[in-house]
Amino acid sequence: MKRVMYLMSAMLGLAVSISSCSKDPLKNMTDEESRIYVTNRADSVDFTSYKTFSIADSVAVISNSGKDERALTDYDKKLIADVSAAMVAKGYTLVGKSAKPDLAVNLTRIDNTYSAIYYDPGYWSGIGGYYDPFYWGYPGYGYYWPSYYQVYQRERAVSIDLIDLKNPKNNELVAIWNAMLRGSGVWDIANVDSMVTAVFAQSAYLTTSK
Repeated sequence: MKRVMYLMSAMLGLAVSISSCSKDPLKNMTDEESRIYVTNRADSVDFTSYKTFSIADSVAVISNSGKDERALTDYDKKLIADVSAAMVAKGYTLVGKSAKPDLAVNLTRIDNTYSAIYYDPGYWSGIGGYYDPFYWGYPGYGYYWPSYYQVYQRERAVSIDLIDLKNPKNNELVAIWNAMLRGSGVWDIANVDSMVTAVFAQSAYLTTSK
């Protein structure tokens, strides 16, 4: 009887410790807190050697569904205007394509959808089933899934690319800087100002001044 009582006490302690875990650490994050801005540069490039730039007059929209296009929505116009202003603030001069600019700025919206089928053996298959990793990754799901279930994930992102027009290599143009904007609300026009400000602020080397 003592052994049974000890076992029940241990199970109760486990249940209490499990219930105290936070299964949804990202649940209360704001859209702004979820956004990530990653910038990359070519290490050997002296950005002060460039003086002028041209920017695309529309935004490329690409997806893994194969439906690629160019767009000029209000969001796209805002993105073009903000990136142009940020480049000018860094000391670069905006010129037309016919003026042979040193740099080209390409803007891309990325819209990808992923799906996958997973197998969950259930609670009674052992502790590994109880701590199903996909429960932690997908807020809102409970313990009582069917044995097989399908998960859909949609990712939207924005890419800003600086392309070197002065120094083609082997008749190919080379991207020398990139900013990738990911997370909730990256396609929301209300967030364009703060997102563009953030990626250029963390790229202090983007300047015409030595």
